[in-house]
Amino acid sequence: MEKNFTNLSNGIDFGYEKNLNTPRFTLCLNFAFDSSEKLPGVYLLIARLLKQGTKNLNSEQLAQELDKYAIDLCVDLKQDYLRFSITALNEDFEKALEIMDDVIKNSTFEEFEKEVTKIKGELTAKLDDARTKAIDNFYKTIYKSHFYGNTSSLILENLEKISKQDVVETYNKLLKDSKKVCAFVGDMDFDFVKNKLETRFGELSNKDKFDYSINTPILSGAETIEEVKNGLNQAHILRGWITPNYRSDDYAALMLLNIILGGSGLSSRLFLELREKKGLAYVVRSGYESFSLCGNFFIYIATEPKNIEISLKGFEEEIRKIKDIEISEEELENAKNNLLGKFAFSLETNLRQAYSFSNYAINGLGFDFKDEFFEKVKQVTVKEIKDCANKYFTDVYVTSILRP
Repeated sequence: MEKNFTNLSNGIDFGYEKNLNTPRFTLCLNFAFDSSEKLPGVYLLIARLLKQGTKNLNSEQLAQELDKYAIDLCVDLKQDYLRFSITALNEDFEKALEIMDDVIKNSTFEEFEKEVTKIKGELTAKLDDARTKAIDNFYKTIYKSHFYGNTSSLILENLEKISKQDVVETYNKLLKDSKKVCAFVGDMDFDFVKNKLETRFGELSNKDKFDYSINTPILSGAETIEEVKNGLNQAHILRGWITPNYRSDDYAALMLLNIILGGSGLSSRLFLELREKKGLAYVVRSGYESFSLCGNFFIYIATEPKNIEISLKGFEEEIRKIKDIEISEEELENAKNNLLGKFAFSLETNLRQAYSFSNYAINGLGFDFKDEFFEKVKQVTVKEIKDCANKYFTDVYVTSILRP
């Protein structure tokens, strides 16, 4: 397997991996956010409008070109960056690159009003889902006054205040001032790919470092947000803590802690204790997410309304146990195998590999962070799991409850 990590002439980090005998490639180009959006929803509108037509192709013509060549062009809004990606047959690489280049440099944002109306309807429908609403309340509280907390409900509140000019100016600033990274995975020669990228993107403006003007979110005390919604059969509860990001020495241990508590499905502690033994849950799990500035660790349960208080006590019991008692070597080894197996499975396609490489690179970790991460996971000890639990499962957390 041939790999090459280098830069384009303008300093854009470029990661290349050759996977032989794969007929389709994936290319990602990520633009990092180094400042907050003017209003919640500006970044979302950018991502949505970038596929709605360029100076050369209106939205219908663009869709026809993509369909004609079976090109999958995506513009995805992530927490810390905007990701452009193309997946197509190797023989259509240059055509796909031409379209991607056109979208990046020549989008017109003409369908602004139409897209605002469409997003408004989609978000209203989305927030009608109880679980989604509980999660929305959690994120806008734990990341209060930070753009990580610009959830669907906040975007909905601000959509009418956003102008097309806001969108155009923000995107032009991204195009001009952002740190960018590029990742390619497929069966093509390195020199050919790099030369074509130089032709298309070698003149893009690029910051040579990550220059964040955004403060890291801080939670100063415990907060509870509770909402009543008619017509529900169950209550939805989340409790979560702000945690470190990818770059923390505790990252691998936190990932394993999530597998042990609730990230491994039927074998996790929360499932066995709260669902199997106590019969409290329809669904119970945990999650750990890392972004560029920080992360969060949460526990979630869907249960009968009468079980809200006992479920919260169940959360506290499981957290206390993992803080007070070292897990067994067998449980740790099972968690490591589970985590590394999931990672390996998730990276089986060119698409998933390109997404992973570019995600790590845009967060300042380097394209080959996966190998380093695997080694760190293997070295985590039972003591580190216990220490991590005591370090981060504090009394400063957010609880989100949505009840009938």
